[in-house]
Amino acid sequence: MKDAPDPAPIPDLPPMPGQRLARGVARMLVGMGHAPLCEFVPAGGLRVDVISVAPSGEIWVIECKSCRADFAADRKWQGYLDWCDRFFWATDCDFPTELLPDGSGLIVADAYGAEMTRMAPEDRLAPARRARILRDIARVAACRLIRSTDPDAFAEIG
Repeated sequence: MKDAPDPAPIPDLPPMPGQRLARGVARMLVGMGHAPLCEFVPAGGLRVDVISVAPSGEIWVIECKSCRADFAADRKWQGYLDWCDRFFWATDCDFPTELLPDGSGLIVADAYGAEMTRMAPEDRLAPARRARILRDIARVAACRLIRSTDPDAFAEIG
């Protein structure tokens, strides 16, 4: 009898707990028809864990928190509110969600997927801010795609 081929290897999981949550969130968002982008800088001094463009054009920001200490150390999250229509927290199932501020969405995630448990309220971006953030998301995503297929493409730029 012929041996069955080895199953496809499981891709390496990101090393950090927050990155694992972001991976699961991104998978959920893709399933919803969104275009998520991880580790995006909307403005100097800010780096969101996940930003996503919904099929409707809404911009969502999802901040991943792996533990109480991670949440307590975050002093920048309120700055993210100026860059999205909806703001969410993503945590694992053991996170003490009573720590999270009211008026935001909640997603429970692991490295393999996620489930939205509370929709975030909508606070629409101004048209000029929306145009800027969409342009920046598109540029960052396009550059990452080129780098993934041609790591030397930006070598001469620096």
